[in-house]
Amino acid sequence: MRDLVEIGMGRTARRAYELDDIEIIPSRRTRSSKDVSTTWQIDAYRFDIPLITHPTDAIVSPGTAVAVGELGGLGVLNAEGLWARHGDVDEALFRLVQATEDNDDPAAAVKVLQELHAAPLRMDLIAEAVKQIRESGVTVAVRVSPQRAAELTPDLLAAGVEILVVQGTIISAEHVSRDGEPLNLKSFIADLDIPVIAGGVGDYRTAMHLMRTGAAGVIVGYGYTPGVTTTDNVLGIGVPMATAIADAAAARRDYLDETGGRYVHVIADGGVTTSGDVAKSIACGADAVMLGEPLAAATEAPGQGLYWTAASAHPSVPRSLVADAVDQELDLRKLLFGPSADPRGVTNLFGALKRAMAKTGYSDLKEFQKVGLTIRG
Repeated sequence: MRDLVEIGMGRTARRAYELDDIEIIPSRRTRSSKDVSTTWQIDAYRFDIPLITHPTDAIVSPGTAVAVGELGGLGVLNAEGLWARHGDVDEALFRLVQATEDNDDPAAAVKVLQELHAAPLRMDLIAEAVKQIRESGVTVAVRVSPQRAAELTPDLLAAGVEILVVQGTIISAEHVSRDGEPLNLKSFIADLDIPVIAGGVGDYRTAMHLMRTGAAGVIVGYGYTPGVTTTDNVLGIGVPMATAIADAAAARRDYLDETGGRYVHVIADGGVTTSGDVAKSIACGADAVMLGEPLAAATEAPGQGLYWTAASAHPSVPRSLVADAVDQELDLRKLLFGPSADPRGVTNLFGALKRAMAKTGYSDLKEFQKVGLTIRG
């Protein structure tokens, strides 16, 4: 295999690339960004921009999910998070903010999150949150872990969930548990009448296995954000995102041939912090991006400028810090579509995507996945 590097006698490793390692190559054609479409569709659900929110309480409340949906994206609520466990989430978040302000120990805020997530799940709270999203008219999506998917899904379907996201740090086609029946995603998905998005994965083989379960979409990555997620430190697991996306896109192509036309969407979740990263993710083969930390700056984000992932609350092996607060000065609309006075690529995220597509001459996302790429250095 190409790009294999010997790291010691008899042991090789594959060379892989982050989004920062690559650049998009201009083509011979340009067009007006007014003629560019960023719409995408998964199953029967159509969206104006290729955005799915990372399902963390830091950025997604029922109200935020509605706001994202009204702006053309898909907001995903964590069905095992604070809105599923506490009647007064504002008070819970206040405790978390206080922990970050009163203590320099990064473990202090994590301990608060662990305590807050030790409260039992309440289906009445989940149903009420789902109802709020459903009554707004936007698409309703929630996240469950592989461990609790079978338990929670019937009630979620009854509440009106339209897209189910089964997400863990690392996920496989069959989750094996000593404490109960394994979750076989293939049979689980086959019994549902709604599309399922599953992940995360980091390699061709696992992506292909998930596609064969019947998943409508596969999440690539584990929400990696520099200075926030610590999965690589804690578990030593990770694949650079440019390579991971390209490998999953290759699995999608081969699965399309294998099935005679069944298309599975690839969703990039990790390393996407700027508008340039959004563009490069699509260029590597993603159909959409799952954004987390960039949305923490929106005034609608419930975390008051803090950011963490759901893995932060794991009772014994947390894999995310609670990141320092950012200034919440822009609403979601300006963050996603501008106008922007910030030249760093952290605002007008999808206006910049349209500009990148226009500058390289591509009119839609599927075409843009064919753009040329180069490696830095």
